[in-house]
Amino acid sequence: QLQASGGGLVQPGGSLRLSCVASGFTLDNYTVAWFRQAPGKEREFLASIRPSDGTTDYAESVKGRFTVSRDNNKYAAYLEMDPLKPEDTAKYYCACTVTPAPPLSLLTHSQATAGMDYWGKGTLVTVSS
Repeated sequence: QLQASGGGLVQPGGSLRLSCVASGFTLDNYTVAWFRQAPGKEREFLASIRPSDGTTDYAESVKGRFTVSRDNNKYAAYLEMDPLKPEDTAKYYCACTVTPAPPLSLLTHSQATAGMDYWGKGTLVTVSS
């Protein structure tokens, strides 16, 4: 089971750090990915981090603003977002897959979504003044 947390209301230009914690298993062998979904829109891939060497991958829409990381004990991953824009308002999800995959940024959002094995419930991020 995965649980994403850390969402909230933040002003444009502000920052947030989302956490993704695994329970019942470790993330040692999993690629962890972050997605978001705004009302009326498809779920969108944002960033991922591989288990073996920590290689990261980002969607163009967040490259340079979002940073994905994982901690040393392999039970959690993080998404740091700075600076945030109103268009970043969405529900944010973490997910993971044990299947080796091409860089998720090269797939369509639906392909990236379909490739995940486990999903967290999501945390809401609202960017507004």
